[in-house]
Amino acid sequence: MIETIYIEENIRQHPRVIEIIARFPQARLITCGRYGEVFNPKAQNFRLQKQKPALILAEKYKHFTLEVPPGYGIGAKRNYYFSHMFNCLYDCRYCFLQGMYQSANYLLFVNYEDFQHEIKQLCDDAPAEDIYFFSGYDCDSLALEPVTGFAEQFLPFFAQISNAWLELRTKSTQVRSLLNREPLPRCVVAFSLSPKEIAAKVEDKAPSLQRRLDAMSKLQQQGWQLGLRFDPMIYQAGYQQQYQQLFEQVFSIIHLDQLHSVTLGVFRLPEKFFKKMQKLYPDEKLFASPLANQQDMISYLPELEQEMMHYCTEQLLRYIPEAKFSPCTL
Repeated sequence: MIETIYIEENIRQHPRVIEIIARFPQARLITCGRYGEVFNPKAQNFRLQKQKPALILAEKYKHFTLEVPPGYGIGAKRNYYFSHMFNCLYDCRYCFLQGMYQSANYLLFVNYEDFQHEIKQLCDDAPAEDIYFFSGYDCDSLALEPVTGFAEQFLPFFAQISNAWLELRTKSTQVRSLLNREPLPRCVVAFSLSPKEIAAKVEDKAPSLQRRLDAMSKLQQQGWQLGLRFDPMIYQAGYQQQYQQLFEQVFSIIHLDQLHSVTLGVFRLPEKFFKKMQKLYPDEKLFASPLANQQDMISYLPELEQEMMHYCTEQLLRYIPEAKFSPCTL
């Protein structure tokens, strides 16, 4: 799967690096000074690199946690996100990472303990408050779990902090590390879901809807709390029936007592990212949708956005209490 691994010189002997490269004995190993030498140069083709991404092993020095953008969250007052990794195994056409980064290579920060130290400090500073930490903003939390060991390392850590909540955002079926341990009461395994007709067109390389539902069912049977992320909603002719069927299918297997939260949001991108992605995929039908620029964000025409949000909200509230629902207002 991975043919080339770049390694920052100062972490060449890091135990996590040694463990990861041992998994790829045939990979070409290249040492670099800092990951930016490989990841940041402008003369790169994201679309071409996405066919065979390299893995970059690096150390992060600051900004281990960041406050989430306004309108992003699941009901708590204090929300942060953290990214142990940049870029994703999957190739979803709507993903903003294509517009954000120059490189499609996987960038993994191996100094997990520094992330954990900052998370612990934030929780210690406000011991009476529940604080939510979102993983999966710049990557899929679980898709490369067999390589990164991310959940395996962070779940025991979060289990020790009484006011910390962890969201693992994913489309992946790599849930073995979760099924091999007791459920963490303050962890939400949140699956991004789209109707099968839409996923087939814009979620390349991602597991099918049925496979995701099967993974969710296994987690639920063992006692894990689940999150449902219908975000981004994608417009196409017949979307009402497609989302109605999706909701019926999902809630035929989901038990409300193990459902933590549901979010809903339409397709939207910063204008700068949208223009870059449009150049990468000029024939992509998604980018020819009825779109509009609203305050430097590209989304559907306001009347269509409102129609989609209203319809899908109405459908969802047939299945869930409003207290579990968090529409995205970004």
